[in-house]
Amino acid sequence: MAARLRLENKVCIITGAGSGIGLETAAQFASEGARLVISDINLQAVQAAADKINKKFPSAKAVAVKCDVSKEEDIKAQVDKAVQEFGRLDVVFNNAGIMHPQDDNALNTEEKIWDLTHNINVKGVWYGCKYAILAMRNNKAEPEKGLGVGGSIINVASFVAKLGAATPQIAYTASKGAVLAMTRELAMVHAREGIRINSLCPGPIRTPLLMDFLNTPEKLNRRMIHNPMGRFGEAVEQAKAVVFLASDDSSYINGTDFLVDGGLHACYVTPEGEQQAPAPAGLASTL
Repeated sequence: MAARLRLENKVCIITGAGSGIGLETAAQFASEGARLVISDINLQAVQAAADKINKKFPSAKAVAVKCDVSKEEDIKAQVDKAVQEFGRLDVVFNNAGIMHPQDDNALNTEEKIWDLTHNINVKGVWYGCKYAILAMRNNKAEPEKGLGVGGSIINVASFVAKLGAATPQIAYTASKGAVLAMTRELAMVHAREGIRINSLCPGPIRTPLLMDFLNTPEKLNRRMIHNPMGRFGEAVEQAKAVVFLASDDSSYINGTDFLVDGGLHACYVTPEGEQQAPAPAGLASTL
């Protein structure tokens, strides 16, 4: 018998899917047989992504919606859309986030930057979890389709919630620490409902969001010198970790801070020499 795709028949939501990690994850989910509702504040970008995914993966289906994750009604609407379109909700990847260029230290960061960052990075995850849990409670086991009760929620935090840095981005760092704490509590509260909730903690990833922030050689080099692998990560390396956390392969993983950072969190002195292993290629570039 042919092996079942890891996300076959699973109904999945991905926020911030118009670019970066969200877009790559949408492509990876589709390749694993998922049915998708993908959202972004940029409707044009996420609609283009859905069109390309549907063309490349005819057996999958992707539906695009506009969503500002800081607005509770938008989160509820995207969950309602998934249930109306596909009948259930199995996976939510709360990926959308912001790292504002005016985010600085505690003395210089303006209150409006703090509030904007926390509205998106913390409230957005809270709303995403809230409505995912409500929907997942209604899931019925369909063993013939490989579907069970409950579901999997993955929240994007960051390695900076685990490590201190003297390159300040106080609102972002605090928001990601909040995501870790919130995820752990929710994971314990809902564990016996069959709902697993984990945090993804990416290291520095070569995405438009980070590259726009690290816009000088000095900023880039200040971070690269601490990286044991000698390169930034790729979106596909995060996306494949999300596939694992979304799938039944991780059925006993719950409440974790899942670090995907190339070993940066474990490094005291970086190795010498040139980086040898090439970075993997993702699917998003082939859409």
